[in-house]
This record gives sequence, C-alpha cells and structure tokens, in this order.
Amino acid sequence: MSYDDTGVRCTMLRGGTSRGLYLEAQDLPADPAARDDLLLRLMGTPDPRQIDGLGGATTLTSKVAVVSPSEAPDVDVDYLFLQLGVDEATVSELQNCGNILAGVGPFAVERGLVPAAEPETSVRIRMVNSDSVAVATFPTPGGRVEYRGDVAIAGVPGTAAPVVLAFADTEGSATGALLPTGHVRDTVEGVEVTCVDNGMPVVLALAASFGLTGYESHEELAADAALLDRVDAFRRKAGQLMGLGDVARASVPKTVLLAAPRDGGQVCTRSFIPVQPHSSIGVLGAVSVVTGMLLPGAVGHELTADWPRATSQVDVEHPTGHLLVDVVVDASATPPRVVRSGVVRTARKLFDGTAYPR
Repeated sequence: MSYDDTGVRCTMLRGGTSRGLYLEAQDLPADPAARDDLLLRLMGTPDPRQIDGLGGATTLTSKVAVVSPSEAPDVDVDYLFLQLGVDEATVSELQNCGNILAGVGPFAVERGLVPAAEPETSVRIRMVNSDSVAVATFPTPGGRVEYRGDVAIAGVPGTAAPVVLAFADTEGSATGALLPTGHVRDTVEGVEVTCVDNGMPVVLALAASFGLTGYESHEELAADAALLDRVDAFRRKAGQLMGLGDVARASVPKTVLLAAPRDGGQVCTRSFIPVQPHSSIGVLGAVSVVTGMLLPGAVGHELTADWPRATSQVDVEHPTGHLLVDVVVDASATPPRVVRSGVVRTARKLFDGTAYPR
C-alpha cells in the first residue's frame, strides 16, 4: 500500500496553544523510520514555510499525536507525542506536550477508542514519552464531545469548553529524576540555575542573569541574535549536566527565565523552545517551572514568598497572557516529591479527513 495514493486518515485539533495532527497508530507504518518519513511529508518539512504540507511554519503547529488503545492496566489510551522540525527534517520523541495532550481525550472519544459518558468523560492517558499517566476530563453531553464553552486561555482567541488535565508520575519524565543533576541549584555558563523535570526538562534562571528585565516582548527576544546564541550554548551545557547528552538537535531542555510578576500573576516567565522564544509557555513547562520554584534554595524560590498559602494554584505570566497551574510539592521529602500537578486547557477540532503526503 502506498500512502501517496491512499493518503492517511487524520484529525487536526488545536490543543491548548498548539495545533497538531492526531492519528491512530493503526493507520501509520509500524516501522518508526517509515512513520517519521510519512509524517514529515504530511507536515511539509523541511521547509521554513511548510507551504506544501499541513504545518503552520512554527514549532507550535508542527506537532503530532499518535493514539492507540492501551494494554496498560487502568489506562484507556496510549499517546505518543512527536515534535517535528520546520526547516529541518527532524522528529523528536524526547518530551511530552501538555498542550497537544488536551486534544487526546476528545480525539479518543471521537474515534470510538473510549466510550463517552454523561455529562462528562474522563480518559486515562498514558504519555508514552515519559511512561506517565494523565487524566483528561471534558464535557460530553448526549454522548458527544462538546468543544464550545466559555473558558478562555491566553494565546487563543475566543472561548471553548474546558479540558481539565491532572498529571501523575511525571517526575523525571525525560531524565529519570525530578532534580536530574541531584542538586537544587547548579551553575551553568556562570549562571545560577535550577534544573527540574516534572513532565518537561526545564532549566530555570533569573532573567537578570542574562541582562534582561524578563518583560521583553516576544519580538524583542526573537530579534536578539546574540541572546539566542547564548541561550543555545547555555542549554547545551545544561542538557549534558541533566544527563540528556548532546542536545544540539533536541528540543529539550527548555530554558525559562524568571522575573517578578507585573500583570497580577505570581511569576513572569520568558521561555525558549528550545532556542527561539516561545510566544507563551508550554503546559508541562509551566508545571516544571512552578515545581522548581517551590523548592527551598531553588532559583526563583524567593519570588514565592508572597504566594498565598491557602491555594496550590499559581498564575504564571508569559508574553501573551497567563497560565493557571496547580502544583503541590513535598519539599521536606528526600528527594523532594510531587504530590499533584494539573492545569485547565481547551481544545477544538479543526478537521477530520484524509491527508496526502507530498
């Protein structure tokens, strides 16, 4: 069978502040190399415009979710996240994506992989990249996925129905440990950092350590070639320290720069994916940021002094708005232990049909 002739069935959904292709594993080649080749051709990679494919010319719109029924106990579906390059023919499965995760539950119900409940459905999802579990809960009145709703998330126009994501066992998702270096604080390229992995390997540093205020716009950061070169060198050294090896062509670790809030939130962030500045912040990236900041002695911990103790929800500012995450950490344990983490996102189905590779 030639996919060039038959095409492949896929669904495109916006998940959180990302957009991706959602496919069932059974509809793809079993061989990973053949699968990746097909996906690159569907997306239109390599090409900075992705003009001959379904990509949107950014890393945020060059994402793929491969979904299948799970054989793991007490899990409904398996979800493999693949990050495709834009101008380079790369396919990475080194990390999760919490935004694309927001569409996995609705997709599973749409495809009949999980039966819908009334008035809402909860889908237990094994994130294959990290072998951890998330539970997605979303409205399904009348047994159908309802995408319309009144929840707004920063970076997405309009409103949609909520998708509540609760994470479990995300500590050490890519590195094997919540603190992959074994320390709460390290020094990389002369900069004080905290390396943390609670669903996403992240390197935390103060924006001031890079000569920044932390309030620069996405455009200002993107235009600063010297800064981006420094971020690249910085994250490569951090990746080695975190046990990730040579990350020159990898999308992790992410670098997140911290500053005091200035828009009513609790911390202001500027993140890079992995070198270009992010227009917002990734879901699991934000979860890891807050997790790290909650640890005494960590970079940015001093910014938590005024955080309310009556709630575990933290308002994270980013260039285009806010992201609300919920994190509880037992810092008294050795090593520190994540009690729970979660976030509210939205998703919307954009099309379902047959896609043809170039």
